[in-house]
Amino acid sequence: MKSKNLQPTGDQLLAMLAALANPHRLRIVAALATSGRNYVSQLAREIGISRPLLHLHLQKLEAAGLVTSQLELSHDGKALNFFDVTAFALELTPAAIAAAVTSLTTNHEL
Repeated sequence: MKSKNLQPTGDQLLAMLAALANPHRLRIVAALATSGRNYVSQLAREIGISRPLLHLHLQKLEAAGLVTSQLELSHDGKALNFFDVTAFALELTPAAIAAAVTSLTTNHEL
């Protein structure tokens, strides 16, 4: 899996940083990076949080482009939503921030 090494736009950088600024989300990324793709119920058990709370965190990570999901049917017909970490590399330097700031939109809430 090759990592994305593109410079994110200002909006993308904010979304990535906001998504990673939560200990549950860091644990989710770490679990997926270590164990590989997993379905929601199993991931919730491994991390020790409820499925609804996990879904909220996964939505934030997916919106930031840090994880992907794929709905699949199991052999017994159950729908399983699998998540996998997206290969990414984020270099956070003053120059990278300066470049990202030039593309920020003005509709961000503080």
